[in-house]
Amino acid sequence: MKPRRKPTASAVTPTWWRRGGSAIHRYGLFAARDIPKGTLVIEYVGHRLTKTQGWKRAISWQEKAQDTGKGAVYVFELNKRYDIDGNVPWNPARLINHSCQPNCDPEIRRGHIWIVALRDITAGEELTYDYGYDFDLWDEHPCRCGTPPCLGYIVARRHRWRLRRLLAKKKRAQRTTSRKR
Repeated sequence: MKPRRKPTASAVTPTWWRRGGSAIHRYGLFAARDIPKGTLVIEYVGHRLTKTQGWKRAISWQEKAQDTGKGAVYVFELNKRYDIDGNVPWNPARLINHSCQPNCDPEIRRGHIWIVALRDITAGEELTYDYGYDFDLWDEHPCRCGTPPCLGYIVARRHRWRLRRLLAKKKRAQRTTSRKR
């Protein structure tokens, strides 16, 4: 499959970022210098896929990850018709980790996916964004960000209230079960 387009210098040239070891998940991207709020930090690039192709690829990777304990899904929604498969060596943005308290946010601008600084980011700080996963498979996506709002699972912010309620209910059920023993 052909790349969606050749990567631009801004997509792959580390002006705002550098690669490094991450406490969240093996590798990550870090601010190479202070980044002002609103900066287009890096473009998320890769192969353009139809929604059907993107869905099949994501499911295949998810199954592989469950079998091996390794792997990640790099399919990113571009618009109603297309996704971007960012699992290509020329897409360093794929290394940005999830956080429940992110400092960046993905934005679609004129058919491109940009990672944009949500606030001023200091040099050396790890770049993160909310992966925005749906609620239905919450237990398959553990979160290691360790931020105060983290519930231990990657779900979109809009679903966290539901997960918080479910986890509290499970905890109460466990306490009740342990008291009966």
